[in-house]
Amino acid sequence: MFNEPNPWKLRTTLAMPAKCPECGQHFELEAMIAAAFDTASRLFGLQFNERTDLKLYHPDARAWDVTDAEGQHMALFIGDYFARPSKRSGAWMSSFRSQQKLKGDIRPIVINVLNFGRGGEGQPTLLSFDDARTLFHEFGHGLHGMLSNVTYPSLSGTSVTRDFVELPSQLYEHWLSQPQVLKRFAKHARTGKPISEGMLEKLNAARNFNQGFLTVEYTAAAIIDMDLHTVTDASKLDIGKLEAATLKRIGMPREIVLRHRLPHFNHVMGGYAAGYYSYLWSEVMDADAFAAFEETGNVFSQKVARKLREHIYAAGNKRDPLEAYVAFRGRPPEVEGLLRKRGLV
Repeated sequence: MFNEPNPWKLRTTLAMPAKCPECGQHFELEAMIAAAFDTASRLFGLQFNERTDLKLYHPDARAWDVTDAEGQHMALFIGDYFARPSKRSGAWMSSFRSQQKLKGDIRPIVINVLNFGRGGEGQPTLLSFDDARTLFHEFGHGLHGMLSNVTYPSLSGTSVTRDFVELPSQLYEHWLSQPQVLKRFAKHARTGKPISEGMLEKLNAARNFNQGFLTVEYTAAAIIDMDLHTVTDASKLDIGKLEAATLKRIGMPREIVLRHRLPHFNHVMGGYAAGYYSYLWSEVMDADAFAAFEETGNVFSQKVARKLREHIYAAGNKRDPLEAYVAFRGRPPEVEGLLRKRGLV
């Protein structure tokens, strides 16, 4: 099960200042669900057929049968998209049942939970571009669970290392911003007109807003996290001095303050211990992986998609993550894709 909200949400929130007030009119929830499904169909041959006959845990929840190109049942996918008082905030993916072959061919039941504000009576539910990106992100996690093809349940789907689990989700975000996806699904809620070239330019420009600041801010927090976990004797540990020494050593600009001070840095202990860096490493991989599609001249390249499915989305934790990535890409990930994605070159 993977159910951790994406801590990079701040990045995309800051990347969307009030530069495109009309953009949100183009991201209607039903259309974005359709866009996520269509992308999975074009990449992996999946089909989604809604099941209205199933009794689910809440009236807001919806279910789809997922089949492959040959009509074989792959998974049951559940989407729970609206906020309500009894619901935890955030966005996450979980599995009610994981794929396995140890006790028969068990297909997964995967759920995406989000917290969008419902549209008014008779009105569509409109999302921000960041909301739509979050929907694609969590659906990427969902596909990681639905496409799993392993024997043992302990190795299934998202049961992989912290950095590697974010690769399928962050990679899937890339297809949302592709012009052929936006022009087909991002239509104005009132007029039905496709998103304009001008708005597409604004969205692409906004993606790189403040990336220098955010990259340094995040990296400083990750380095301090690592420095804390290299302390061998904590009996005389002074958190303030450790922070100051690290910031001096890395040459932290005075204009950029720490994203998290250590006393309230929730990622320091628990599942993220010494691993806050993982989201940036995940982004190195997702940028490099999407470049594999771009290099073919076709972001829906079937050849690349087959390798992506076999070695990443379907493979679970059958092999070392670096070996799995090299099997897909032909080499280890390189940082140049991340720098281009963030506009830092």
